Amino acid sequence: MEVVISQKKPSSASADGVSTIPLYRSAPTLEVRLEDFERFAVDRLLVLRGISDGLARGKKPDEMEKLVSDLWKANMRHPNTSEIIDKDIISHFVLRLVYCRTEELRKWFLSMESTLFRYRFRLETSDVHRALMTELGIPYKSVTNAEFEGLKEKLSQVARSIGQQLPTSDTVYYKVPWEEVSELVGSRRVFIKKGYAYVALNQVVSFVIPHFRSHLSKALVLTNRKWTSMIREQEKDRLTPIVEALSTSYLGPDYTQDKEFGEISLKDIDQVARSSFPLCMRHLFDSLREDHHLKHGGRIQLGLFLKGVGLKLDDALAFWKAEFSQKVGAERFDKEYAYGIRHNFGKEGKRTDYTPFSCQKIILSTPGVGDHHGCPYRHFSEENLRAALGKMGVGSRELEQVVEKAKGRHYQLACTLTFEAIHGASCDSGINHPNQYFKASQNILKEKKQSTA
Repeated sequence: MEVVISQKKPSSASADGVSTIPLYRSAPTLEVRLEDFERFAVDRLLVLRGISDGLARGKKPDEMEKLVSDLWKANMRHPNTSEIIDKDIISHFVLRLVYCRTEELRKWFLSMESTLFRYRFRLETSDVHRALMTELGIPYKSVTNAEFEGLKEKLSQVARSIGQQLPTSDTVYYKVPWEEVSELVGSRRVFIKKGYAYVALNQVVSFVIPHFRSHLSKALVLTNRKWTSMIREQEKDRLTPIVEALSTSYLGPDYTQDKEFGEISLKDIDQVARSSFPLCMRHLFDSLREDHHLKHGGRIQLGLFLKGVGLKLDDALAFWKAEFSQKVGAERFDKEYAYGIRHNFGKEGKRTDYTPFSCQKIILSTPGVGDHHGCPYRHFSEENLRAALGKMGVGSRELEQVVEKAKGRHYQLACTLTFEAIHGASCDSGINHPNQYFKASQNILKEKKQSTA
């Protein structure tokens, strides 16, 4: 099966100063196999999510530049080097379809793609910078030699103040309305005269990015119109399921059953919950112990997590029955609730071996009144979040950092910081799955136990 993405294919040569960074003005005329359609998008999504995590962690520009370069090399490779640019373009346009569908998705994609373009641009040569500016239709002209000589002293002062090489007669500057480079103006990294900023060639990314971002923003809105009016229905049996699943897809291990730690016995489950459950599962577990009941969303979220950490079917039935029977009675539990637990293990219905929920799926859930599932970093009030973190043993200083990240909607980073605060160890990969949190916690506790033995 093939997907044909039609329109004009941009140039890709680089030896003569033409950029290898596409501007994604139009999709290429290429035949794309359906498996590549999805695989290329997943590879690019790994890059964008890595960038998002780096930004949320407050990495500095030089750190981000290295991160972007490493992410790109690791995920956007292709066995055929001549196909790398095609993969770049195809993956962008697939994700444009994925992320055009809501304002929140568009905002995230626009921010991550602009950041990706910024750091890829920074790694290119001056010739490529000029080529991209021409392709973007940026109207600014370079400063004449006569004007440069009149401003050379002032430009040298700015260069010295920001640790750059002093300008010479060969240095290229652009005369730009100051509001076009607000980030340079705000950080006092540019000379201004009569409403114009004099921007060195190695700083032009500051006014190139807004042009790239503006084009992509408009393109996303147009793509959304085409998606909702035509493409979604036309491709409902082929591309639509892939497109609608990608924005919430989890790209790591599925944690169907933890092979490393084996089974967890019922006698140990309370101790393990206190030491190694992430906040979302700890809250569900404690609520179940206190109320002897959870609504459907909570039963699914906690039940699949427990299955993933090694609770066998017979023990799972015993665990849930011991709690629920205190509120609804053993007979009602057997009639109304036992089926759902067996279903999670693939023993009823379609007999699907269901996997534990990822962070992304949990974050995007919509718990209602009386529900306990979902992501506490997103769904808790600040007061309740502070109380829950304190109960887990997060110190006051770390607690403030976690709350700050949750307020900034960096929910997975907030969970990562919680993990690091509790375990006294870094988690550079970030938390992307509750069962990943559990596994990492158990590994740390195991190492500590062995070191003190």
